[in-house]
Amino acid sequence: MSGAVKGVAGVAGAAVEPNPRRWLIDLVLLGALWGASFLFMRIAAPEFGALPAAAVRVGIAALFLLPLLLVRGHGPTLARHWKATMLIGVFNSGIPFALFCFALLTINTGLAAVLNATVPMFGALVAWAWFKDRPDGSRILGLMIGFAGVAMLASRSAGLHSSADGHDAMWAVLACLGACMSYGISASASRRFLGGIPPLATATGSQIGATIVLALPALWLWPAQMPSSRAWLALIALGVACTGLAYILFFRLIERAGPARALTVTFLVPVFAVLYGTVFLDERITQWMLICAAVIVCGVALSTGIVKLRRPAAL
Repeated sequence: MSGAVKGVAGVAGAAVEPNPRRWLIDLVLLGALWGASFLFMRIAAPEFGALPAAAVRVGIAALFLLPLLLVRGHGPTLARHWKATMLIGVFNSGIPFALFCFALLTINTGLAAVLNATVPMFGALVAWAWFKDRPDGSRILGLMIGFAGVAMLASRSAGLHSSADGHDAMWAVLACLGACMSYGISASASRRFLGGIPPLATATGSQIGATIVLALPALWLWPAQMPSSRAWLALIALGVACTGLAYILFFRLIERAGPARALTVTFLVPVFAVLYGTVFLDERITQWMLICAAVIVCGVALSTGIVKLRRPAAL
């Protein structure tokens, strides 16, 4: 988130009967873990570089998850579905993790997390194109409002590092939006091809696939100077907690609550990310960022159908 989040309301017409007491706990915990991922990426990316940091993250996650998978007896399941899980892992982890690491070289954690909140909007667009899940007028309005909020956010230099300029900001924002589009694609693909597969098998396969794709570019771009122990510890936390454990929670959340409700974790991620960035990195949150965040959240709520505008009653 990354993380994360990846789901689309009504994808493939699947109906889910959630138990709120079960999935709400997963939702809050997932928001806290993915919010922390921006903090750890911000620490590790400057020393490792974007691609190596992303590769080490998914590699650690794969090493963490694989023994758990084998102990739980899900190895045969992964073997049957390895193509789908690994391919989706490229879009669900490899591409977005690298793009967010690149963006965090320029922008702070709060701004990146706010942009991450557009994932549901991209999910709705992908569902529209893929499954012909045409949004109604309220959801179309939400898409317009959400992207207007992104444009507002990108129009000013709020959230930039002191050494960055407007040109750097443009590429950072585009990288974040590219990551969100990748998440949206993986959401629909997960619901289409991975339904009924145990969350542990899906999470493990996705991290192995992302590791394989990122391995060679990461070796090519590996930093000449060995990163510090602080950067390594940040990547270990990213791989184990924010990726390995988080993706088990994420895929379980999709199974328990459905993709539309799983998307609401993107409302929690910026809250935790801003909190962590302010406390641990002394990042400054501007009034303009908060205004844009409110606009984006309103757009996301409408575009995903979480909030719907009511038509006035006929006289």
